[in-house]
Amino acid sequence: MKFAYQIATEELPYDPTMTCYQGKLEKSLADIASFGYNAVELMTTDPSTYDWATVKKLVEKNGLSVSLICTGEVGRLGYTFTSPDENVRRETMRRTKELIDLAAYMGANINAGLLRGKRWPGNTEEQTERYEIEGFREVCDYAAQKGVSFALETGAFVFTNYLNTLGEALDIVKKVDRPNLMLMLDLFHLYVEEPDYIEAIKTYAPYNLHVHLADNNRMYPGACGIDFEKVIRTFHDTGFDGTYTVEVRQEPDQHTAASKAAEHLLPILKKIYG
Repeated sequence: MKFAYQIATEELPYDPTMTCYQGKLEKSLADIASFGYNAVELMTTDPSTYDWATVKKLVEKNGLSVSLICTGEVGRLGYTFTSPDENVRRETMRRTKELIDLAAYMGANINAGLLRGKRWPGNTEEQTERYEIEGFREVCDYAAQKGVSFALETGAFVFTNYLNTLGEALDIVKKVDRPNLMLMLDLFHLYVEEPDYIEAIKTYAPYNLHVHLADNNRMYPGACGIDFEKVIRTFHDTGFDGTYTVEVRQEPDQHTAASKAAEHLLPILKKIYG
């Protein structure tokens, strides 16, 4: 089991709305390690702008590993599988394959949240689904050659109009029909969209690759009302032994969010996982 925090690589401009630790990578990694995390999830958009070997050495220097390459900001730039513009879809594929290469180099997997797209005006449901399936088949086949798996992340209605529930996402996973495409169970999105998020964890456990943790106000765990011992126990009892990544609003500031999350979750993880 790994315990990770999401951090931004340095080509991303500072943005207080991002759900990741930001700033100079060397300091970010040192801070995250000092709080007790043993892994990171890299939020990145353009790996061509930095030296991968340097990043990997910094990660390892701090006793960490990279668990996942997060593509959320690529999606926010407008690059998605379901864009009605063929040129945009083509560029999305190119960027995604570059991120897969990075994931393979770091020994990590990759996710698709906003990257997977939405229902665009003028696109029928059939067109949207066709673009989605074609896009995933192409990138999953490429990723399979590199030993990389994809985690399809659902999104609450406040963020997207497409693939809001785990049932909808699993339908796409089955239609894509690639063994390296699975689900990501993001606790915040489950809390908003699923009738019972504990039962959802149990139901979709066989398809779960990666977990995102946040409290029900999307602040750090322990800031609001979710019983994280119950949540972690449920994941554990389904056989999950992968990575738990804290992905939260960086409030009141990123140092507090990351340290408070670790303070709340580490005793629970130790109690349950040993």
